[in-house]
Amino acid sequence: MSSSPIIHLQPRRFGDARGWFMETYSDAAALAAGIDVRFVQDNQSFSAAAGTIRGLHFQRPPHAQAKLVRCVRGAIMDYAVDIRRGSPTYGQYVAAKLTAEGREQLFVPIGFAHAFVTLEAEVEVAYKVSDVYAPDCDGGIIWNDSVVGIEWPLPKSGAVLSDKDRVLPTLSEFDSPFDYDGRPLQPLSAL
Repeated sequence: MSSSPIIHLQPRRFGDARGWFMETYSDAAALAAGIDVRFVQDNQSFSAAAGTIRGLHFQRPPHAQAKLVRCVRGAIMDYAVDIRRGSPTYGQYVAAKLTAEGREQLFVPIGFAHAFVTLEAEVEVAYKVSDVYAPDCDGGIIWNDSVVGIEWPLPKSGAVLSDKDRVLPTLSEFDSPFDYDGRPLQPLSAL
């Protein structure tokens, strides 16, 4: 079991003359990696432009969501920010580059805000979630919060944002409904 709440995975790929096969999710493999979550829905997004930021998002209880994220076309930088009240790593984040070619995945548990930025044009991201989308539980932190301090790898044209993501509150304006579980955020292990 992982000692960090954020888990970086890389499923095996089996190739031959035809191409390759990959098991993108397995309950047994997830449990062996420390992911004891029942996923109920799969989501997929397409971002047309490099520099598209989606996040920092989360859902509040009773519909809080854990996510298992992977890039299925292109490349992203994926982020998880600790928003668990009482956590010694509150407001800190980890980041991982996820690529379709590299097949990396990032598990983001409940209690973390999640975001990604596209590193190239025409990127698709797929992710599993542990609860259904509930608009009344939808929440977020502004992408450029100075306390969180993410240094986004943006193109010269800057960030591409939704209207909703432009007006999210700062971390200091946020009253977290998530409690610390005793596992501080730790650097991601190398794959």
